[in-house]
Amino acid sequence: MRITSFGGADGVTGSKHLVELGGSRVLLDCGLFQGLKLHRERNWQPLPIDIASIDAVVLSHAHLDHSGWLPVLVRQGWRGPVFASPATRDLAAVLLADSAHLQEEDARRTNKYTTSRHGKALPLYTRADSARAMTQVVPLAPGQATRISRLEILLTPVGHLLGACAVTLASGRERIVFSGDLGRTNDLLLPGPERIARADVLLVEATYGNRLHPREDVQARLGDIIRHTVQRGGSVLLPSFAVGRAQALLLVLQRLKRAGDIPPSLPIFLDSPMAIAATDLTMHHRKLLRVAPRELSRLTEGVRFIETGAQSQRLARNRMPAVIISASGMATGGRVLHHLQVMAPDPRHHIVFPGFQVAGTRGARLIGGEREVKIYGEMVPVRAEVSHLEGFSGHADADELMQWLRGFEHPPRHCFVVHGNPEATDALRFRISHELGWRASVPPHAQAVEA
Repeated sequence: MRITSFGGADGVTGSKHLVELGGSRVLLDCGLFQGLKLHRERNWQPLPIDIASIDAVVLSHAHLDHSGWLPVLVRQGWRGPVFASPATRDLAAVLLADSAHLQEEDARRTNKYTTSRHGKALPLYTRADSARAMTQVVPLAPGQATRISRLEILLTPVGHLLGACAVTLASGRERIVFSGDLGRTNDLLLPGPERIARADVLLVEATYGNRLHPREDVQARLGDIIRHTVQRGGSVLLPSFAVGRAQALLLVLQRLKRAGDIPPSLPIFLDSPMAIAATDLTMHHRKLLRVAPRELSRLTEGVRFIETGAQSQRLARNRMPAVIISASGMATGGRVLHHLQVMAPDPRHHIVFPGFQVAGTRGARLIGGEREVKIYGEMVPVRAEVSHLEGFSGHADADELMQWLRGFEHPPRHCFVVHGNPEATDALRFRISHELGWRASVPPHAQAVEA
């Protein structure tokens, strides 16, 4: 068995792990690099292998750092099957189309204002590329194996996001398991990760490998933030991942209203076409959720959907207190930017990041205390209050990762720790080695390792 990590080995994004097993080559995830420029530049580099030799791609889930490079691979001529759970397929269609749209808009804006130093700006891929990639996605129900030649592929639900699964590849007696991103045991929307009994080789994510989620009541804290902000005449901006996080925020906001912890008449706006579509898909796949049907039916009660760009611009000029949920979750693009541009200079407002922020993103810089951020080529002062609610994260923390690992009946012969910042991967590697006694290491970027 040979493994080459072309992404997700020395950072928390760009997940791409090529597994050679049973005479087949399978790419686990096909993710986009985000965050630091050093990593983002890899998005423009082709894989240093013959892509025609890849027999299949398997997506663990739909987040762009796990699926967002698929249109590039397809545009470069790859024509094989992409296996994903039905919910992952549905969400990926929305996410990839939106990602392509944002890239086209960024290129258009850059060319309009001639801010590029390298000639005409081009999108990494287009909406046509995204649509073409989706034609190759084959739905694979969790728990129902499929085969490619002598290789069996099996998906196991792990929480984190609608449709997210760990991936098992098996050939004869050899079995490799890739965790994908693991969810929390007490997630607001989804059941916790299912146990997997056996792996000869294991790839486990380490996004929160060196951290524990704060033991705080995030619903109560968000309620406090909203009440205090509204009292001083300000609004609360929630930069949110459109899939999963936005729906969890709607659930909590509805609970706060019903409990009387925030004003029942306080306007709530969902300003993200992708989040609106993802909310519809969440309802469609409601059997995957842990939320009671009656409560789920009230998820968008009184919520105002902002469909068009013109509506979003008018909302940004609104002077009445409100709660605005808008994408992207790390403030790297999307409609949230013009809300930030208007709200950040005003001390009455509060900007709340309810999830993990990759190093190098605007979100990471804002929660790090920067008092000025660049938006649309201009430096914008930050006088609004800024908070980070890590308790809304959909990622398992270090203890929850260890809990999932303890579910294996026998130690794998090797455990590779991936998809985390260097400090996080090394911290989890240390815990696995010393607490479980397993052989564990962090794989190098783009270098094949025998397992």
